[in-house]
Parts: sequence; structure tokens; C-alpha cells
Amino acid sequence: MKLKVDHKNDALYLRLDESAIIESEEIRPGVILDYDAEDNVIGIEILGLSKRVPLKMLKNLQFETEI
Repeated sequence: MKLKVDHKNDALYLRLDESAIIESEEIRPGVILDYDAEDNVIGIEILGLSKRVPLKMLKNLQFETEI
């Protein structure tokens, strides 16, 4: 799993695995889902990130997991 904040393009991208992207769908303005061949979501892109999250919050990302 990879998380990328692209300041130049004002976007955040979460990639769940490295499967080939077969289709993309904008489910809300600026929120795009990428799908693999089996119609599983493998990526999530959020555009206009600076309008959705204060810059101060982008400097400290938190990751939580329960296994």
C-alpha cells in the first residue's frame, strides 16, 4: 500500500496494490476510484486537497492498523 501527497498537483493518492488499472470513476467531484480487472478498488485519488484539508494537517499523517 502506498500513500502519495502530490503538492504540485494538489492531490492525494492511495494505492492499495500494484494491479493494472482497468477503469477509473469519479464518484464525487474530485474523488476518483481506480479499479482492477475484477472490479476491485485498487486506488483512490483526491483532487483539490488543499481545499479539503488544512496544510498544517498534511504535515502530520497518522497511520493506524489493527492486525
